[in-house]
Amino acid sequence: MKLFQKILTKLNGLHYPQEYLCFAKESFPDQLHVYLVNNKRIIKDITSRHLFVGYCPLVFAFSLADLPSSIQIIFSQQVLQPNGIFTAKDALATLELGLIKKQQHGGTDIVYYEGTHGNHHFLPAFRQYISSLNNQWYNKKPGNVFLHDNLYKQVQIAYAVPRMISLITVGNNNFFNLFPTDLHGQIDETYYIISLRTGGKACKQVEAAGKLLVSQMRCQAFKIVYGLGKNHMQDLKPKENFPFSQALSEEFKLPLPQQTVSYKELLLADSFIHGIHTIMLFKIVFSRQLKAENDTLAHIHNSYATWRYKKRMQGNYLLR
Repeated sequence: MKLFQKILTKLNGLHYPQEYLCFAKESFPDQLHVYLVNNKRIIKDITSRHLFVGYCPLVFAFSLADLPSSIQIIFSQQVLQPNGIFTAKDALATLELGLIKKQQHGGTDIVYYEGTHGNHHFLPAFRQYISSLNNQWYNKKPGNVFLHDNLYKQVQIAYAVPRMISLITVGNNNFFNLFPTDLHGQIDETYYIISLRTGGKACKQVEAAGKLLVSQMRCQAFKIVYGLGKNHMQDLKPKENFPFSQALSEEFKLPLPQQTVSYKELLLADSFIHGIHTIMLFKIVFSRQLKAENDTLAHIHNSYATWRYKKRMQGNYLLR
């Protein structure tokens, strides 16, 4: 069986040995643009106006007015103008999404959409088929979230845009937890959204505390950050168990991780459960930039990175 899995891995067409590739977001050239479209027409560029906050199912959040109950977005290497007509070759990937929730808090309107179908051209059709077989046969493991059918493709598309991996600090009285997240982001000047696995210890710790510290990290810390992934299912522990610096946050006095670029202190305002996720809305209490924003840790999926490699596009990847 292991031999057959090796054959599938050999045939899946992916260039890199890891599913997700880390890099410094600011020095990653020629990033994809994301466009809201309707009937082959560009409505607006939403590259920096959407948040990826769920992968099972796929969930995007927007603070945009007058969106319909179903929308289509495309991912393109091309710079496209509003009201312009796009062609099939302009759309490297396409996502269709349906409205699942409207949320209003403190004058902020937020809408959440769930992915219903995705299609991409990062890999040839045969390579995508082999990749789906490998996913179907070998990713159904205890403790692993299995991305079935088209959902696996939707997630590959969502991770074609660099997603920042930050660290969350939660706890008090010298007992803390420190764990990574890439399902998060600032929705406007006042609010921030973070999604955590429902029922996980990290999620329960955040709900109990009602506040947290989220820190953007230097890309050089990528091995440490990935290594902290197991802490989503760990209890609070004394401070010395974590790679904290001596610095404390301004308001909550929570310890900052080593190699922090910037941080935000967040107060829980609202939450809801969708799929495996508890999607949390936080009010931003305090923000501080500690270092120049030129090497912030982010990652993308191997499928899009492979497409870039074949197009001879630069990639400043940090392989674990």
